[in-house]
Amino acid sequence: MDSKMKENKGKKPKGRMSAYTFFVQTCREEHRKKHPNENVNFTEFSKKCAERWKQMTEKEKKRFAEMAEKDKARYDKEMASYTPPAGEGGSRKRKKKDPNAPKRPLSAFFLFCHDERPAVKSIYPNYSVGEVAKELGDRWNKVTPEVKAKYEAKAQQEKGRYEKDMANYKNKGAAAKVEVGGDDDDEDDDDDGDE
Repeated sequence: MDSKMKENKGKKPKGRMSAYTFFVQTCREEHRKKHPNENVNFTEFSKKCAERWKQMTEKEKKRFAEMAEKDKARYDKEMASYTPPAGEGGSRKRKKKDPNAPKRPLSAFFLFCHDERPAVKSIYPNYSVGEVAKELGDRWNKVTPEVKAKYEAKAQQEKGRYEKDMANYKNKGAAAKVEVGGDDDDEDDDDDGDE
């Protein structure tokens, strides 16, 4: 087993199996021995396994429960010594968005939607959000090149505003970090002097 652990170094341990999974695996192996050349319809096979499992007594299920317990111990032992590679910690965590950061600029289409949505809502008050979006998309596709150009120019202005605001925001953030760092050092010096 140690050689297997060395082979799997860096790999996440195989998940643990339930008693039922061991039972199905055993059924599959028995079926393969009896019918080596037969292709199995997985849906039918699964139904038969489930029916058979329901009819089994707790005494009959005990051997599979013991197999599951052993596998759980193996899994727990392997997971205790497993460290995921950098950047792989299970679920991906989204970077928290700073509420003070400038809002991203709207595209030409979204600026158009912002202007047109009230008109669509007044004509079709019972439309769902999806239906309103579909109607707005249809309208955008039928709009004249001049109107599209107007919204694309607005989008460019918004992009310029955003880039300027973002540069200011980043500069303020850098300045704040320097100030905070300086304040902390001063406080430490004051504390040392008081003692």
